Amino acid sequence: VQFVESGGGLVQPGGSLRLSCAVSGFTARDYAIGWIRQAPGKEREGVSCIRDDGSTWAADSVKGRFSISRDDSKNTVYLQMHNLEFEDTAVYYCATSLNTWCTTDMDYWGVGTLVVVSS
Repeated sequence: VQFVESGGGLVQPGGSLRLSCAVSGFTARDYAIGWIRQAPGKEREGVSCIRDDGSTWAADSVKGRFSISRDDSKNTVYLQMHNLEFEDTAVYYCATSLNTWCTTDMDYWGVGTLVVVSS
């Protein structure tokens, strides 16, 4: 199982970024895959998740601003982030427990991609 995240970077408040998570070692559409973030000095926080059936979950803090999607032809999961806020600054990880439900108790993690929201 391997995840390769990309798309992080420096963005101004109100800006947008799209994170990508390229999956290898299993078929992404068969399991739930989530994005989890960790801000400096804070605990990990579940951001969003897409289940095998395509249904999604998002944290209240990002609802209406972030959306998760999956491209089955590329075995890749995306996190589109709009209207970014200072509080969104964190390392964003792609992860799975190889189950079909969303959870923050993940067994497999990518190395993460850093998102910095700063003016």
